[in-house]
Amino acid sequence: MAQSFTIAIDGPAAAGKGTISKAVARHFGFAHLDTGLLYRAVGARLLSGEDAVEAALALRAEEIDENRLRTAEVAEAASKVAVIKEVRAALVDFQRAFARRAGGAVLDGRDIGTVICPDAEAKLFVTASAECRAERRYLELAERGFDVDRGSVLADVRARDARDSERAVAPLRPAEDAVVIDTTEMSIEEAIAQAVRAVEARHA
Repeated sequence: MAQSFTIAIDGPAAAGKGTISKAVARHFGFAHLDTGLLYRAVGARLLSGEDAVEAALALRAEEIDENRLRTAEVAEAASKVAVIKEVRAALVDFQRAFARRAGGAVLDGRDIGTVICPDAEAKLFVTASAECRAERRYLELAERGFDVDRGSVLADVRARDARDSERAVAPLRPAEDAVVIDTTEMSIEEAIAQAVRAVEARHA
């Protein structure tokens, strides 16, 4: 792989893009950034009473604690702050600098291939049906001890999809040159293998 090679992986919540992104990064020896955690960190600060834009401007790398930020409440707040254009602008430079770091980078999020890194060497869009994604999220939350029910999780997934795809700034959609991977009927191993092949084809 080239000294600087960016892989942009986008998709809706619980489609599997985080797991795929980490596996692709390990496969190629690249650094990985889950950009959704940046918005979750801002969302967490919003929940504690801070202004979202001020929180985004003051965000520090050490605040990106995945375990603390992986809650349904923080996810909901992240989706809300992500529609604020000033918040998105404050986080763009951080993401772009990470993307062009030496040694290669994998970034996953909602608008990496369309807005953050439109010139990325490889772009993937990982998706799955809303029902499939809701079931995955339900099982994840239940396993972690949260009191949830399938109906409310599905409603949350659909509401978040609507917010992400209908927002005026950087709506969720595949880049025109992205390879779409639908994981609804795939095992995670199959999805990772397809993603690796897609990246290798872009580097051929």
